[in-house]
Amino acid sequence: MAAAVSTNAALFHGRRSPPSSNLLPLSKTIGGLSSLFSHSLSSEQKKCEIKRLSVQASSGTVSTAVESAPSMARPKVRRHTISVFVGDESGMINRIAGVFARRGYNIESLAVGLNKDKALFTIVVSGTEKVLQQVMKQLLKLVNVLKVEDISKEPQVERELMLIKINADPSYRLEVKWLVDIFRAKIVDISQDSLTIEVTGDPGKMVAVQRNLSKFGIREVARTGKIALRREKMGESAPFWRFSAASYPDLEEMNSRTPLQAKTKTEYSNPDTSVGGDVYPVEANDDYSFNQVLDAHWGVLNEEDTSGLRSHTLSMVVNDSPGVLNIVTGVFARRGYNIQSLAVGHAEVEGRSRITTVVPGTDESISKLVQQLYKLIDVHDVINLTSVPFAERELMLIKVAVNSTARRNVLDIASIFRAKPVDVSDHTITLEVTGDINKLVALQRLLEPCGICEVARTGRVALTRESGVDSSYLRGYSYPV
Repeated sequence: MAAAVSTNAALFHGRRSPPSSNLLPLSKTIGGLSSLFSHSLSSEQKKCEIKRLSVQASSGTVSTAVESAPSMARPKVRRHTISVFVGDESGMINRIAGVFARRGYNIESLAVGLNKDKALFTIVVSGTEKVLQQVMKQLLKLVNVLKVEDISKEPQVERELMLIKINADPSYRLEVKWLVDIFRAKIVDISQDSLTIEVTGDPGKMVAVQRNLSKFGIREVARTGKIALRREKMGESAPFWRFSAASYPDLEEMNSRTPLQAKTKTEYSNPDTSVGGDVYPVEANDDYSFNQVLDAHWGVLNEEDTSGLRSHTLSMVVNDSPGVLNIVTGVFARRGYNIQSLAVGHAEVEGRSRITTVVPGTDESISKLVQQLYKLIDVHDVINLTSVPFAERELMLIKVAVNSTARRNVLDIASIFRAKPVDVSDHTITLEVTGDINKLVALQRLLEPCGICEVARTGRVALTRESGVDSSYLRGYSYPV
């Protein structure tokens, strides 16, 4: 051990170490060190000092100093939720995934929701605080990246969507339905020997559901990434107070009568205090138009288009390792495909992830794209679900500006669409809703006149229907009398 210490010291000073035969034995080294303190230490103190030096020598940390240098604490690795607000552009997902891949980070989950020309990426990744700050600075250098925030330490509403297909033998189907009711889930497809269940909640709930259903036999799992919105603060100091006060002027009067007021009216009228939202920046303009914020109809293409261009839903099972998402999205970027939605989550097999993506294209071009994806080493399976019956779901968190009068109307609309309020303040209400794209579009259009503050959407997740029934073909048929 002493030879190793002297060798490292010699290499540090640029010289060769002396032969190991010239080194003193370890016992003599300790004896010589103890003699340094014989003139000033008592016999009891010398025994303690010799014992301490012996322990240090046995552990490879021989030091002539009485006090050892304090050990540096290792930085703590924790899970971070990063929101990246970008402009919609072909290849944007590939560029963002490349920043994490080059630094060796494995993206645990990623959800992308597009609205008009804007997109919100919600990325979950584990790492140290210092290195994650460097990654965020690199993301801000990308073209069309408007805002990057780490919202892990702030109060937030976090939700995730999972479709899980399990074996359903008639003997224990009643127990499965009992568990579905406990976790407030829904059965979206049922066949003779399988059930497809939809469940939403925080990531901890997803783990609990999967663990309880694993004893029946899990066939497939499709999960979105986690989406999150900040919980709105109270009073005029809240980020969206200006937006809500513009929608409902009586909110300003209400705030003047309550102790929640944090700013004066003159500060409120200052146009320089406009707030940029996580998803949509709020412009400081008194003539604000609500309808300019959203175009919720992203991803809806005309089925009667003679060119044959339509949205295709692809489901891919890949290895859960760093850089895989960058490799997969690179295939789309090199061919010029703009990914309309992307959902990445853990699959039914440990060590693998399922990527569900929606891309526009013709049947011929998408079939060539699937062939290219199959050539990737980390890709195990690619399925084009467009031409087969499949259950599709999306998850949306939407924050709406309200006052005490409009809150009741918003909640009535939410109950019709089976949306759940997950956060309420004096001037906003946040709703959680799941369904297909037409349902989300209809709800957004009804809430636009109220004033939409923020929207976070996952991409589409889909699983094939074992029953073989495509519910889209049943629309327009009346119930039998």
